[in-house]
Amino acid sequence: MAWETVIGLEVHIQLATRSKIFSTAPTAYGAEPNTQASAVDIALPGVLPVINGQVIRMATLFGLAIDADIAPKSVFARKHYFYPDLPKGYQISQFELPIVANGHLDIVLPDGTEKRVGITRAHLEEDAGKSLHEAFDRDTGIDLNRAGTPLVECVSEPDMRSAAEAVAYARKLHALVQYLGICDGNMQEGSFRVDANVSVRPVGSSEFGTRTETKNVNSFRFLEKAIEFEVERQIDVLESGGKIVQETRLYDPDADETRSMRSKEEAHDYRYFPDPDLLPVIIDAAFVEAARADLPELPDAKRERFAAEYGLSREDAAALTSSRALANYFEATVAAVGGETAQHGKPAANWIMGDLSGALNREGLAIVDSPVSAEQLGGLIARVADNTISGKIGKDVFEALFKGEGDSADAIIEAKGLKQITDTGAIEGFVDQVIADNPDQVQQYREGKTKVIGFLVGQVMKASKGKANPKEVNQMLAAKLAE
Repeated sequence: MAWETVIGLEVHIQLATRSKIFSTAPTAYGAEPNTQASAVDIALPGVLPVINGQVIRMATLFGLAIDADIAPKSVFARKHYFYPDLPKGYQISQFELPIVANGHLDIVLPDGTEKRVGITRAHLEEDAGKSLHEAFDRDTGIDLNRAGTPLVECVSEPDMRSAAEAVAYARKLHALVQYLGICDGNMQEGSFRVDANVSVRPVGSSEFGTRTETKNVNSFRFLEKAIEFEVERQIDVLESGGKIVQETRLYDPDADETRSMRSKEEAHDYRYFPDPDLLPVIIDAAFVEAARADLPELPDAKRERFAAEYGLSREDAAALTSSRALANYFEATVAAVGGETAQHGKPAANWIMGDLSGALNREGLAIVDSPVSAEQLGGLIARVADNTISGKIGKDVFEALFKGEGDSADAIIEAKGLKQITDTGAIEGFVDQVIADNPDQVQQYREGKTKVIGFLVGQVMKASKGKANPKEVNQMLAAKLAE
């Protein structure tokens, strides 16, 4: 039997506020355990939560960015469940009246086609604490620093049909929240956590199969692997005559498998009811329009501008706008080259996606940690463009910049004597010597095997230690060989 995969994602987006959603306790990552949990965060008797206004603003920005409806009235509810890292015995969340609903995100699939993924809702809630298993031999420790940290939980429609589509959606959402400045997107620190709801059904069926939820996947690679494993597992169960159990599962990257954690709760199991300590959130049109005015240039708009303004291919523009930090680095590089920016777009893109990306990957660094600044790379591109150095020498200068051997391309070029030779007399001397030293190749060229000129050019470049202007070498060789 042929099977179809059905995927929906729930993404927990930690908002980049300095204080928590209902208290003034700080949200900084990495503090000593239980030093940032206030009386409000753990609901000690007599305390009352007060909504953080920045949280409402950030959720509104997010709703506008996904072209969703911003609710004029939204309500916080208590979601009841017992877990050791939830000291209240309930989580303050939103249920029937979320702040954002009916949005969408357009993603580009691996084959280049576009697909629209619906977003059912995005609601506000507080994070729970964290259970620490690794630091103890047999016991589990509880760190409540994270309790009360503000989250937007973004719930998609079950519109994705493959692990690749799910990863494309998650990546697009990850880039979007960083462009908006509402989340740092650090998946290792838990700022962006993905739950994957996966089911399978016979091809052509309109009924959904029983779904499982794989919780808290913290990398795009693991998300893809977790979904692929879960799809195969469910198909194997069904084709063996078994039934899928609706449950919560955990992905184990070491074993590359999902494992059962607990049965999946339904909404009624949580006994939702409006939180009596919190008033409804009322948002008027003026608040929404003020947020709209604060929207930055979003990834899709930036991608189209990069293609038009810098003459980039759609693929290059998409790659360079995949993160706000990378897009900013690209534009700063082009600006640092100077002169007419449009003509420098493609060279800058090539250097960033080629040499720089390769070097960063080799060292395990992100673009924000690049040892080569945008100004330094722009200066290097400028020296290649004005023929001070050749492209080949440029790669040597780049490596020197990456290793911190100079403050600028100009300084490295000067210190190492790398300026390109453009004096025709000097180049002619190298050309004449190469022609004299390679009579067989010269004869082959004159007999019509013109591709051999590449060998001769290489010999000239070798003799000049890479400093001769390649264009002039080609022209001079061709002229002398034609004599």
